Amino acid sequence: MLLDERGVIVSCEHCGQQVRLPYANVGRRATCPKCQNPLAVPNAPLHVEEAETFEALTLHAALPVLVDFWAEWCGPCKMIAPELAKVAALGAGQWLVAKVNTQRLPEVAQRMQVSSIPLLVLFRHGREVARQAGAMPAAGIEEFVRSVA
Repeated sequence: MLLDERGVIVSCEHCGQQVRLPYANVGRRATCPKCQNPLAVPNAPLHVEEAETFEALTLHAALPVLVDFWAEWCGPCKMIAPELAKVAALGAGQWLVAKVNTQRLPEVAQRMQVSSIPLLVLFRHGREVARQAGAMPAAGIEEFVRSVA
C-alpha cells in the first residue's frame, strides 16, 4: 500500500484497480469503484516518505495512528519491525501503523522531539496521546495501543 497527502492507495484484491481511500475514510467499509467488491483495510505498516504525508495521516485519519520512528542503522528498530507488522495485521480496521525513517525525514523527527529510537507515538485526531520508547514484542505494543486508543 502506498500513501500520499490525500490518503492510502490500495489495490483491489479482485480486479487490481488502484483506489485512493481518503484518511478520513480509512477503516470504514469501502468498495472498489470498478468491480464493486469490498476493499481491504490497511493491514501492514505504512511507510511515510514525506513530511506532508505524515501531517495529513496523523491529522485526518479516522483511526488512531501508531507511528514508529526508526532508522536503518538501529538494531532495536530492526527487531521491532516484524512485531509492528503483527500489530498492524491484528489491528486492521481498529488502528493504523506507520513508519517514519528519522534519517529521511529529520524535520519530522525534530518537530516530534524524537531523542531515542525506536519510538512509538500514538496519534488520535491529529494529537499525540502517548509515546513509548524502546523495542518490545507485539503483545506489548498491542497492550500499549489498546490502553490509550
